[in-house]
Amino acid sequence: MKKLFALVLALMLVLGAVAVAEEPLYISVISKGEQHAFWQTVRTGCEEAAAEYGVEMYYYGPPSESDIQLQVEALNSELVKEPDALCLAALSTESVLTQLEQCAANGIPVVGFDSGVPDAPEGSIVATASTNNQNAAALAAEEMLKLEGFADALAAGTPEAPVVIAVLSQDATSESVTGRTTGFVNKMYELASEYNTVAVQGHDLWAKEAEGAGVIIHVEIAATPEVTDVTNASNAILNLDGLYAVFCSNEGAVTGFLAATSGGNDLADGGLYGDLIVAGFDAGAPQKEAVRNGWFVGSVTQDPYRIGYLAVELAVKAANGEEVSDVDTGAQWYTAENIDDPEIAMLVYD
Repeated sequence: MKKLFALVLALMLVLGAVAVAEEPLYISVISKGEQHAFWQTVRTGCEEAAAEYGVEMYYYGPPSESDIQLQVEALNSELVKEPDALCLAALSTESVLTQLEQCAANGIPVVGFDSGVPDAPEGSIVATASTNNQNAAALAAEEMLKLEGFADALAAGTPEAPVVIAVLSQDATSESVTGRTTGFVNKMYELASEYNTVAVQGHDLWAKEAEGAGVIIHVEIAATPEVTDVTNASNAILNLDGLYAVFCSNEGAVTGFLAATSGGNDLADGGLYGDLIVAGFDAGAPQKEAVRNGWFVGSVTQDPYRIGYLAVELAVKAANGEEVSDVDTGAQWYTAENIDDPEIAMLVYD
């Protein structure tokens, strides 16, 4: 009987009838941080994607985004384990060039996430999961147009008394801030043009001349990202004739604008600028308070959960030999009405 069993077992092995359990994929995730609520939400997205795809995952973020060496050391430790794929949000591209070369040599696909690996050597990053800042800022323009009376106000503008929609940005060099400025300007220009003639003024990068414009999109860039200079830029906007609405393109712009409006109190009903429509981008305690109080009609937030989830999803696909490409992780519009909804609350980080 034993000989018969051994013979049958050998035959099954030859025929492949006895399956050998495969080890799960191992994905390394090296982020820019972990303590900030933004990165905690990124981690949640990573963990849920790993669970859904049945892969083993390691996540690391240094205590501070200035801890470049700690990030490099964690990356080196993970590469020793020869992961099936790597997700990386580099604090310094120069500090990880050797590691990227190592990944390429060992066939380890690298997926960037959030800001990814800026200016990485061509071909070293197979895909990046990040916010498309132009699309995200366009969301603010779309939401403004939904407000009662907004379209009517655009239509009522005349060359003698144009309606002014201002964009406040802290600089014209940061890729994310510039992208948001461009996204809002282009989308508002497109939408407002359905109701009136539109011109874009204030900065040469975005200027669009038009005769007889009844709507002016004014772009104001602070001299430096320092709060004082952003506040000065905010005051320049507040002194514009015909000012109807303002979009603040990031947390720095919001901080300066709130400083110029008595901490936002001037935006309250009955305040000096109580009729002004203001929208922001990002979160942070002061901005969330402005939204809760109705001083801002709403703000745009990135979606850190999807940044983490889609990064791991891309890594799994790449590890399995699938072709992958960059993905827009999207953005959400939050207002006083939905800021405490569970699916929004985890995205509006301090």
